Amino acid sequence: MQYIFQILILFILISTLLKLSFWKPWQTVLFGLLCAVFIIGTCRWAVLQSKTQLADFLGNTKIMQDAAVLITIEAALCFAFCFAELQAMFGVKKERGWKPLLNRYPGLLVFPVLFYLQTQLIFGMPGTGFALLSYLLAAVVFLALPLLSFLLKYLCPERELRLEVYFLVNLFVCITGLITTVNGNTTYSAAKEPVNINAILLSSGLFILFFILGILGNKYKWTFKNNKSKNGNHL
Repeated sequence: MQYIFQILILFILISTLLKLSFWKPWQTVLFGLLCAVFIIGTCRWAVLQSKTQLADFLGNTKIMQDAAVLITIEAALCFAFCFAELQAMFGVKKERGWKPLLNRYPGLLVFPVLFYLQTQLIFGMPGTGFALLSYLLAAVVFLALPLLSFLLKYLCPERELRLEVYFLVNLFVCITGLITTVNGNTTYSAAKEPVNINAILLSSGLFILFFILGILGNKYKWTFKNNKSKNGNHL
């Protein structure tokens, strides 16, 4: 489970870098500065932590269930940003009121991740001053966040591709977060009931029906728009 937790942390950092790649350079620098200030400001709380205390915290089922809810909400906001960007790319001219908020929302999971990394750095280097370690980590984060986000944007200049990767990364974060935070325990057990074939057939039929209606409706919509644009061009 520890390895899955570390993978979750890695993908949260990747998600943050991908989101920053959609921002302007001065915005990424400002966010890097905010993260650096957060690390320095939480130094005294990080010093008070212990490995046993963190292990007990991560092993607390109630706390992990709350964390799973927060990870799910965070992923939902990231998905909403992806869909809003896709709408803007494919011709929706009217911008909704919540779209600027989604654009400027960097993701809050990076802050507990940075706090965890700070504690691990302190545990790993016990002979070094705690304040010095915090300032070094803050400096690395302040430089790394803008530079790595710019590097991602340089290596992958296609906005659509970065948006797709951002969506997949957050989908992985959501799934991995749910796996990690249950600690191997089943929170809600399934009720033992006989298989209802009629209900399965009915739900499958409704799914197929609405799926076909959605395809036909979408095709009619685009055909109507194309005919309308052609008529407008002829006029």
